[in-house]
Amino acid sequence: MERIRRAVDGDIPAVLGLLEQVNKIHHDGRPDIFNLATKYSAEELSAIFADESSPVFVFDDGGTVLGYVFCVVKETKGDRLLADMKSLYIDDLCVDSSARGRHIGQKLYECACSFAKDIGCYNVTLNVWALNGSARAFYEKIGMKVQKIGMETIL
Repeated sequence: MERIRRAVDGDIPAVLGLLEQVNKIHHDGRPDIFNLATKYSAEELSAIFADESSPVFVFDDGGTVLGYVFCVVKETKGDRLLADMKSLYIDDLCVDSSARGRHIGQKLYECACSFAKDIGCYNVTLNVWALNGSARAFYEKIGMKVQKIGMETIL
């Protein structure tokens, strides 16, 4: 039975495997920036999973984790320039390469949006690396729009 639920420590091995898939895409595209490593260790994942301000949801297909969405609740208050606002930032979203095309990513994104709405967020934001054209195409297909663009000059 498929379901989306909060991540628990028992999901750490599967999430680490998915993090490796994401890192490989980034490393292959920009080895000058990305080392071959996972973004988080098992210990860091355990702490993130327990933190209410950084919920992680997993797509569970009968006991097999096929995807995740890492979220971070961000709030701006009393800033001189920026309006007071609560946002949900998607830090990472991944679907196992063997399960792509099953709309798992869209379901995880919709879960994050529903969570954000339930806690009173104004918007949902994320960053996508230019090297990851398939991810950008996915986010545009589900209705996301460019908010800002980061640029660089390599010296």
